[in-house]
Amino acid sequence: GVAEYIKKHDCKNIIVMAGAGISVSAGLPDFRSPGTGLYDNLAKYNLPEPTAVFNINFFKENPAPFYMLAKELFPGQYEPTPTHHFIRLLHDDHRLLRCYTQNIDSLEAQAGVPSEKVVAAHGNFDSATCVDTGERVPIDEVRAAIMAGEEGCNALNIKYGGLVKPDISFFGEKLPMRFYDLAGLTEQGSEGGCDFDQCDLLMVMGTSLVVQPFASLIDKVPDTCPRLLLNRQAVSKYNPVLAVMTGEASGFRFFDHTNYRDASFLGNTDDAVKSLAAMLGWSEKLDALVAASGGWPAPGPELEQISARTPRKQISKK
Repeated sequence: GVAEYIKKHDCKNIIVMAGAGISVSAGLPDFRSPGTGLYDNLAKYNLPEPTAVFNINFFKENPAPFYMLAKELFPGQYEPTPTHHFIRLLHDDHRLLRCYTQNIDSLEAQAGVPSEKVVAAHGNFDSATCVDTGERVPIDEVRAAIMAGEEGCNALNIKYGGLVKPDISFFGEKLPMRFYDLAGLTEQGSEGGCDFDQCDLLMVMGTSLVVQPFASLIDKVPDTCPRLLLNRQAVSKYNPVLAVMTGEASGFRFFDHTNYRDASFLGNTDDAVKSLAAMLGWSEKLDALVAASGGWPAPGPELEQISARTPRKQISKK
């Protein structure tokens, strides 16, 4: 299993790719789950479409819906989940190379993962900027204004001479350059040797893997690198027909006879890391961290797992 692989090969360069699913048990909604996802519950903001709340052009015309949503999402109102604490344990045990997160909630940092170990692919609430002037704005000031409501936000925008928003990457904006460099998506990052070239185990947690370029990162690890998906659904599945048509063989090969390195746990990520921590001998440490954050959430439903397949060839660590 994966835990045995980590111990046997002494993995020291594990990369975690995380999505909104790891924060659901903290009380934060994910984005795309039917009925409960964020995009399905934005009707109260009277948006032309749910994703408009994160569209930079719409924000410039009408910032109020984002400010109202930011009041609900702003860090400091939620506790890290067991999955966040597990990522912290990977760091504590000197096994975490980097955590690439799509989340804007900053719960990795709250769990104790150092900032240099976290790449917020879509930005987060750690800093803020005036969109119109480019001036940096103290995030504590932004938080106070957003929590004060419309009057506070208007006063903040007048003070700084334009619309102020946390440094979250909206649709229509570039992602943080640090993401591109460390992921090897720039010339500078590729020349210097990116994180994914060094990866000895990829763990993908709680993400639908539909947003690019984040989704493409699963194919940047070496061919000898095992890949583990912890998610409620199998996502980014390899399509042999598409591979022939495009010449690019991408995605997880769970259902393909050529699979030799992809494994999965279908279910809540908290349940998955609880089992993995037990196999790594970390249960006591994880339980203590989880207890300090309010305790374990109720287990999720048992989902049908992907049938295990005999590996086509053994993975060797080179």
